[in-house]
Amino acid sequence: MWTILWILIIVWVVLAIVGIALEGLLWLGIIGIVLLLGTIVFGLIRRKSGRGAA
Repeated sequence: MWTILWILIIVWVVLAIVGIALEGLLWLGIIGIVLLLGTIVFGLIRRKSGRGAA
């Protein structure tokens, strides 16, 4: 599970950097940042719920 989250985080960071570096693809940077934040929040929620169930 954590491996998938780390891979997604890396992909979103790369998308954000490419989108911001190329002005024409600014929308790609915005989507990358939003997905990065969503993945981090999702991982934190799963992490907390896993501790509570154990």
